[in-house]
Amino acid sequence: MQNNIPQSVKVTLWSYDTDRVDIDKDKKLIIAQVLNYGTKKATDWLFQTYSKREIVQEAASIPKGQWDKKSLALWSLCLGINPQTRAQKVLYG
Repeated sequence: MQNNIPQSVKVTLWSYDTDRVDIDKDKKLIIAQVLNYGTKKATDWLFQTYSKREIVQEAASIPKGQWDKKSLALWSLCLGINPQTRAQKVLYG
């Protein structure tokens, strides 16, 4: 994939050098940031760039503590995910 990250997505990656962010290698970071902080334009790009399966898989692996509460509520409903806390992951795998 080309590294054509639109401005609507770049703003969700405020603490990263977006010229070095790789769409393939940094997929989990991009998905997490866009689902948490992205606009409709950014989420539209996300779903055009990655398959729904990839997004669900990555989103489900993001620990609860890394989610914005409102974003988690929305994406839990839309994607059918239920991220675990770190303690749950340690105890239950």
